[in-house]
Amino acid sequence: MFHVVQYQPLRLITQNSLSSMCLKLMPSRPVAFAQIWKSWFSSYSLVGNKNIILMGPPGAGKTTIGRIVGQKLDCPVIDIDDDVLETTWNMSVSEKLQDVGNEQFLEEEGKALLEFSASGSVISLTGSNPMHAAGMQHVKKNGIVVYLDVPTTVIMSRLKSMKVDRIVGQSPSVSLKDILQFRKQFYKRWCDIRVLCGGDITAEVAAEKVLDAVKRYQNSELETFISTRSSRSGRSMEKDSDKYFSDVVTQGLASDGGLFVPERGLPKFTAGEWQSLIEATYVERAQVILERCIHPADIPASKLAEIIETAYGENFACSKIAPVRHLTGNQFLLELFHGPTASFKDFALQIVPHIFAYCIPRSCNYLILVATSGDTGSAVLDGFSRLHDTDKQRIAVMIFFPEDGVSPIQKSQMISCQKENAWSVGVKSDFDFCQTAIKQIFTNSDYTGFLTVEYGTALAAANSINWARLLPQIVYHASAYLDLVHQDVIPFGSPVDVCIPTGNFGNILAALYAKMMGIPIRKYICASNENNVLTDFIRTGVYDLRGRKLISTFSPAVDILKSSNLERYLHLIANEDGQLVTQLYNQLENQGHFQLQEDLLGKLQQDLVAGWCSEEDCLAAIHSVYSTTGYILDTHTAIAKVVADRLQDRTCPIIISSTAHYSKFAPAILRALKIAEINQNPLSQLHLLSSYSPLPPVHWGLLETLKKKGSEDHHVCAADMNMLMSTIETLIQNHFM
Repeated sequence: MFHVVQYQPLRLITQNSLSSMCLKLMPSRPVAFAQIWKSWFSSYSLVGNKNIILMGPPGAGKTTIGRIVGQKLDCPVIDIDDDVLETTWNMSVSEKLQDVGNEQFLEEEGKALLEFSASGSVISLTGSNPMHAAGMQHVKKNGIVVYLDVPTTVIMSRLKSMKVDRIVGQSPSVSLKDILQFRKQFYKRWCDIRVLCGGDITAEVAAEKVLDAVKRYQNSELETFISTRSSRSGRSMEKDSDKYFSDVVTQGLASDGGLFVPERGLPKFTAGEWQSLIEATYVERAQVILERCIHPADIPASKLAEIIETAYGENFACSKIAPVRHLTGNQFLLELFHGPTASFKDFALQIVPHIFAYCIPRSCNYLILVATSGDTGSAVLDGFSRLHDTDKQRIAVMIFFPEDGVSPIQKSQMISCQKENAWSVGVKSDFDFCQTAIKQIFTNSDYTGFLTVEYGTALAAANSINWARLLPQIVYHASAYLDLVHQDVIPFGSPVDVCIPTGNFGNILAALYAKMMGIPIRKYICASNENNVLTDFIRTGVYDLRGRKLISTFSPAVDILKSSNLERYLHLIANEDGQLVTQLYNQLENQGHFQLQEDLLGKLQQDLVAGWCSEEDCLAAIHSVYSTTGYILDTHTAIAKVVADRLQDRTCPIIISSTAHYSKFAPAILRALKIAEINQNPLSQLHLLSSYSPLPPVHWGLLETLKKKGSEDHHVCAADMNMLMSTIETLIQNHFM
């Protein structure tokens, strides 16, 4: 067992404060001062007495890049191979390896590292240094470890050109590729910063990327969040002016009722960086993307890697996590239902509970409130029930769902997923009431203050209004594109369209964010069911809820009239004009409608097209696809398929998001397949479906969940705010007191 000492970046020192500290050093001539300032600031503020430690596989370019970084910072450069090991041993590294063998070499190398000491330097490690825990712990105490992440195929090509066919730790029975893959776990364990270095990147460019990454690491002040209802010009006057990732995760909703967004937007990846991820696994892609979106001051890279591996490990039935399957013609399905509760919600909600547990203060209990139209509920309950026991004692979750507005299997699933810290509450209303009620509870400072004072309990949200929910969804949209490139369907840079069944706008917003980060998505097709308020809005610019009644359909996850995440998109295309967003949503709240200005509608329609699907067409699509391909679509994916058929121009591939497993909606599927006798028991329905040997098979997680006896009881509440708040208080008393 070893203890890793993390060097945490600080938010306290800014360039302005450093500038004031330096005034006393000002010389008489401005030119001389500029030169001193540039040299002092570049080396002292970036390094100080800390070392920049370059780590990566052999052939990653650590030595060359280290020299360039050292030159730019005007600080000492130390190569462990040349300056430490060979000096200590009085022989070359290759001679030492031949003399003592693999195992003893690693031990000798580690001992040399333990005796090594430096400060304010750039240090290039050997490729095998990270395999010695004690040695790495020693050097990490006084350094920032930068992982030069180079694709394995590129490393193998470089080593071949260098006529290297064997590296430290490799036995005759293990291939070079396998040992390089094996070493990645050690690099991830020790790294503070990852720098992607594709095959065609020069050492000079790589050195600049290292410097940029170190600057980011040491200056988290730049990665703040603002509310969609505050403009940049008035930002300093807002209560939410200094919010960081860990703050917005725990707070969920901004104090002015808006949603949090990154003040400076999302990180951009170069084409080369994306291409370096083509051969990566889903977990590796997730780690790289989320590291760029979450500052290490909030979650260190090594901890984030641990969270991601836990989330996407044994909990997903498919090793590819989010596989892309060819359906027909230019249409591909992004299968997002291989998680434990059989919907795309698992991608975020297997991660978010662990992120939340890491970010919240230990001094307070937290109750997570969630509104669900079906799939979110069981995913939230499952995700938070997987926390460590100590975290479950201080974190509980309560979901509100429309009692008569979800499928029988979804309802059984939510009830069966209840645990000691996870409860379901059926509300005698629709999803829009549940979602609005939660927003009102969060902005009721008297009530939230009462819970904090009386019970030591704070409220938080895990709906897609929480920024942390959106980030994992960006990953699977990016990964789907990279998979098509890897499968030789398209070369990198060629566009694709996406079609997504959409109610709350979170999933399609994540795809829009993927494009902002560099994925070449051309058009976004928004697919609605008969609750087609989004389709009307995208076509006309008028968001109108007047006279609309929510219709219960075969696709309950998109039975939504008020799309929460649309607010984030409008804030984006309005150039962060929070005053305009506030005006629009106040009008929607008070008058039931708003209309976009013509210029904003033009921007929206450059990104989005929309269509909707009737219940009859949904069932017909399920039957048609099964008849021609043997594949069963769920009701939401069927909606997307129908709309994609109508709106795509077939000039490029289209990725259809398959957001849930068909077996969650067995009655509708059985009806679509024209099976006359339908047993009302959810488990019987699944067994009947499985007898048809469809592709893909009935979801394992649903069968296991429904087989559990569990508690058939759940709370049922009237559509009344006072009753909802009373229910919350009662459950807090039962769990935390």
